[in-house]
Amino acid sequence: MKKIEKHIISAVTPESIAEEIGLEPGDELLKINNEEIKDILDYMFLVQDEEIVLTIRTKQGEICDVEIEKEADEDLGIVFENDFMDNYHSCRNKCIFCFIDQLPPGMRDTLYFKDDDDRLSFLQGNYVTLTNMDEDELDRIIRYRLEPINISFQTMNPELRCKMLNNRFAGEALKKAKKLYEAGIIMNGQIVLCKGFNDGEELEFSLSELYKYLPVLESVSIVPVGLSKHRDGLTKLEPFDKEDAKKLISTVKKWQDKAYEEFGIHFVHASDEWYLLAEEEMPDADTYDGYLQLANGVGMITSEKEDFYLAYTDLIENYKTDPDHKEVKITCATGKLAYELVCEMSKRMEEALPNLTIETVMIRNDFFGEMITVTGLITATDLMEQLKGRELGDSLCIHECMLRSGEEVFLDDYTVSDVMSTLQVNVDIVKSNGGFFDKILEIYERE
Repeated sequence: MKKIEKHIISAVTPESIAEEIGLEPGDELLKINNEEIKDILDYMFLVQDEEIVLTIRTKQGEICDVEIEKEADEDLGIVFENDFMDNYHSCRNKCIFCFIDQLPPGMRDTLYFKDDDDRLSFLQGNYVTLTNMDEDELDRIIRYRLEPINISFQTMNPELRCKMLNNRFAGEALKKAKKLYEAGIIMNGQIVLCKGFNDGEELEFSLSELYKYLPVLESVSIVPVGLSKHRDGLTKLEPFDKEDAKKLISTVKKWQDKAYEEFGIHFVHASDEWYLLAEEEMPDADTYDGYLQLANGVGMITSEKEDFYLAYTDLIENYKTDPDHKEVKITCATGKLAYELVCEMSKRMEEALPNLTIETVMIRNDFFGEMITVTGLITATDLMEQLKGRELGDSLCIHECMLRSGEEVFLDDYTVSDVMSTLQVNVDIVKSNGGFFDKILEIYERE
């Protein structure tokens, strides 16, 4: 049996319940309602009750029980040394499509860690393969109603799944999805499509099997395998072409029509890359069922466009422009996937705001290889090398997806300050969900 981690309190929120009952940094939480705490999920679930008993070992070594009466779901105000209250579960698979295996050497250690942790699926939206989940963990998900759970299915053919994940238990693990379905736990799925492996007839089979889990299985995204230039010694995988993308989109449309007629949802969604490759228009917003797979690159362009035009319409109707406003030049750097959208939005902003010029630059991904087209994998190295010597104007705009979450650090460990210093330009960071409009207007008014 795995040893329970110690849950040491590192801080107590002022004026909180924890402060009121006298908890201090250095105290240790042992139990809640006489149940041992495995991790943050146990803690989150057990503190929801209006009446709870905390078993505490004080920093002086004394063990005591503290009874608490509170509002349902009221936070206790405890901050732990390890905010996850446990170690992350690492992946046991050796998937043929894993992008982490395609990273070049010399990057920061955390980028090489592969997680396969169902708790991160619930807390952060990560995808899990189910191969790392034991029966106790499965039962806890059902007991606590930890949903939605995001699952990397890849294929519903057990034998093929073992081959693709390089794990002899990967096929058997699919039974856990059935148990989640029977318990009514909401799921979202993902299929990383690899040419010659899980596409074609195999994809049709997988979708027919996954269809049986509707509507508990709310959505399945199909994303093309990402192929970097660092694949020496790995399984040979071929990129998809325009014709492949058109066939995939046709397959998706067929299953969407079937699911919508029977369940009122579209079920399966192709990621934005497929439409770019096929040179076809992105689907309407209604097709994405509320953008359930937005973080997986599904509907991102449509969503960004939708948010932009809502704000843009308000600008046209209500903003008082100054025809004598000073000239403002902005450079926007983006990946190939979002390039056409950024160009379109830039043109609209130029039309609306006098003396504004926006130059959109498509950054080629030399670091990972030209087949990687998403903005989120652009490094500072490529940014600086390809923009060096250009007249960038008053500001360089980059999307926040290029940076580590909550920090101003790129994948190659250069910082925003490094880029500013090298290119001698102010850098503005564009946020998601309408952030392009807000940032351009902010810069325009600032200058």
